[in-house]
Amino acid sequence: ETASLFFTNILNLARKRVWIATPYFIPDEATMVALRLALLKGVEVRIITPELNDNWFVRHAANVYLSELAGLGAKVHSYERGFMHQKVMLVDDRVAIIGTVNFDNRSFRLNFEISGVVADKAFAGELERMLRTDISHSSELLDYRLEEESFWDRLKARGSALLAPVL
Repeated sequence: ETASLFFTNILNLARKRVWIATPYFIPDEATMVALRLALLKGVEVRIITPELNDNWFVRHAANVYLSELAGLGAKVHSYERGFMHQKVMLVDDRVAIIGTVNFDNRSFRLNFEISGVVADKAFAGELERMLRTDISHSSELLDYRLEEESFWDRLKARGSALLAPVL
């Protein structure tokens, strides 16, 4: 569970912001708790996921988690220029994380994954510029609430979320 422990810890250390870009956003409970706590202590949380996804279940299950975090103040962005496959995180103004780890149980516990952590203000600035460009090619899901979606969209999201441990 190294990846889950690492991301939970780095989220708990954030003071200013956490920006996450990942194609698969189905965090485990520990990571969700850390994200909730970050939002409650005033950390800016932005999550960028692709509008197009290569996994139907993942795309719908992610809506459960994104809706909850948006309700707590996270900014959720849907990348519109094709399938975004990057896995990066920017923490505050100094820490950049780039690797193969998705925000899902498979990456946290099953797959052999790797991430590089660079604690350098200049490098983090470059990552920020890249993410700002990605955000400019995204639509922000303003006030996203799953409960306001159609019955079928809620059913797809909740049903898919039941598979979260294996997605």
